[in-house]
Amino acid sequence: MDIALSLIAGICLAAATGFRVFVPLLGMSIAVLAGWMTPSPGFEWVGSGPALIAFATATAVEIGAYYIPWLDNALDAVTTPLAVAAGVMAAAALIGDTSPLLKWVLAIIAGGGVSGIVQGGTVALRAASTGGTGGLTNPLISTLELTGAVIITILAIALPVLGLALVVWICYRMIAFMGKAPPFRKRST
Repeated sequence: MDIALSLIAGICLAAATGFRVFVPLLGMSIAVLAGWMTPSPGFEWVGSGPALIAFATATAVEIGAYYIPWLDNALDAVTTPLAVAAGVMAAAALIGDTSPLLKWVLAIIAGGGVSGIVQGGTVALRAASTGGTGGLTNPLISTLELTGAVIITILAIALPVLGLALVVWICYRMIAFMGKAPPFRKRST
């Protein structure tokens, strides 16, 4: 059961990287330092002082940057591959006691996949916001993304099964949003 909960927590943290790349990594670092999570072998560095400082600094910069008009859209181009990579890393850091092949396959498919879905949905939402309001509602979108990252990170650490239920719902909503009305497609009248 411990392996299953670790996998679920890793998937939840990966999903949270789709909202904000560094918030879940900071949360994981704090949880490892506090003894609430145990990283898999090779990822003990996540719970080190330098990692905590690096994640905290990157989190503050990322949060602030998303509130700067037009920079938020530019950041989406950079953070999309970073979010997927961070999702893979977050999942791999918690998947322990398994073969390296299985660990990395699960981390890439589950961690990278769920992060990509969430990130893709947020990119589409921000593009729709920018196109529909000229970016006036983008700070609201940024706040919702930050809130989502924080909530899912906390649930991944404290209540991973509930976190997974929320992640499944969010992924369903993101896929539905991206499939129904992508901001770049004209609707027929």
